[in-house]
Order: sequence, then structure tokens, then C-alpha cells
Amino acid sequence: MKQGAQGSAEPGIRGGVRVPAQPGREDVDRGYRQRQRERRADEAETAGPAHDTAVRGEHTHSEPAPVRPARPVVQRASVRGQVLAALRTALVSGELRPGEVYSAPVLAERFGVSATPVREAMQQLTLEGAVEVVPNRGFRVVERDRRELAELAEVRALIEVPVMLRLARTVPAERWAELRPLAEATVRAASSGCRATYAESDRAFHRAVLSLAGNDQLVRIAEDLHRRAQWPLVGATPVGRARADLIADAHEHTALLDALIAGDEEVVRALVEEHFTGAR
Repeated sequence: MKQGAQGSAEPGIRGGVRVPAQPGREDVDRGYRQRQRERRADEAETAGPAHDTAVRGEHTHSEPAPVRPARPVVQRASVRGQVLAALRTALVSGELRPGEVYSAPVLAERFGVSATPVREAMQQLTLEGAVEVVPNRGFRVVERDRRELAELAEVRALIEVPVMLRLARTVPAERWAELRPLAEATVRAASSGCRATYAESDRAFHRAVLSLAGNDQLVRIAEDLHRRAQWPLVGATPVGRARADLIADAHEHTALLDALIAGDEEVVRALVEEHFTGAR
């Protein structure tokens, strides 16, 4: 059988049947290359131009930046949060005294951390009004008087009293009963005489009550005001007297809960107003 000019075998007759020409080597190679080009074109069309250039190792400004391993920001934020919580406890307990200046390096040594998370926590307390910056020295604990405490109590009452009265009319008794453990926890915390422990349980109870209103912004603002009201005054009450005040305050929680369960709005109003008027 003779070969054509392009390397293909010419067709012929075998046993009375026409046999098609068989492809030569060049035809096979040409067909293979054509199929490869078509396959790459299909892949590029499916994946888009960014993928096509990425396959070739080319950089385009439209493609996203390479993903790099995340820095341990979670761990750092956790340290800062722990330091902030510890500083808040020290403020409430009176360990950080009003009017005193504290440097970040000294506090960092106390907590066993670097100065950076301490500075960051102190900056947060500056925003909250607990401390103020003293250039080249550190942070001074703000000195608060009874007038400021009374102003905070008035604002808290303006926010929380109407909400609690509305909740007294709408929340069923069994839902209020679920808060009993929190109210009792405030009594136990008060009995310990630790202002920091009581402050935490006190906020937890009020937060749970206000959460029933379904307004996250309300809860956040009220808790911020509550936290500010818990900072000690200049010349704080002696420990024995402070413990008695805490216990009296805690029992107001249980009495308020009893009134809410009973649905007695008048008693609720009187207790809540008294609670804020006599805020310690």
C-alpha cells in the first residue's frame, strides 16, 4: 500500500470492501495537539481568566492576595481581656485606690504579662471613665464623689424602672421564677463581704432581668452605667459597714423578684426606685 504526500495511507479495496485511509504519524501528533489545545481552552473558559493566569504562574492585580497564616490575635485579645477583668476587679475592690497613679510596667509585673495588654486595658478603662492618662507617668484612678454616684443612679432609674414595670405586666410568673438562683447568688456574694464578687453577681441579676425586654442595646447601656456605679468613692465605707450595705442591697433583689412573680406593679415600682435611690 502506497503512502500519500502527507504520510496518510491511501484508501484501498480489501475483499470487495473499501477500507478508509489509516492516519500516519504526523496526523496522530497533529490530532493530539489539537485535542490538548481544545482541552486547555475549555478549562480556561470554565475557571475564568484569573485561574488561567494563575496556572501559568502569572500575577494579576484582580486576584485576591495569598492567604497567610493568621497571627495569634485571639491569644493576645484573650490576655488583654483577662487583664481588663483583673483591673476592673481591682477597681471595685479598692485595690486600685482613687487618686493614685499606676504605671503599665508595674501593673504588668504584678499580672505576669507584658506592658502592652495592660496599656490596652487601661485605655479601655479610660474610655469608660474609670482612669485618666497622666503623661509620662501612667494612669490615675478617677476620684468620684457622691454627686456622681447619685447622677448615675438617676440615669439608671430613668432607663430601668419603665422597662421593669413593662416586664412586670408582660412576663409570666414562671419565667421570673427562673431567675431565683441569680437573686440568691447575690445574697451569698454579699455575705462574703467581697465587693468585687458581689458586683459581678449584681450585674448578672440585672442583666438577666433586662434581657427579657429583648433589646441588646438597652442591656449594653444599662450594664455600662451599672459598672460605673460600682466603682468605689473617695474615702470608701469601712469594711464592716460595706458588707451590711451589700447584704441589704442583695435582699432587695429577692424582694423585687417576689413582687414580679406576684405581678404587683406598685410594689415593683417602689422597690426599684428605692433600689436606685439607695444605690451603694
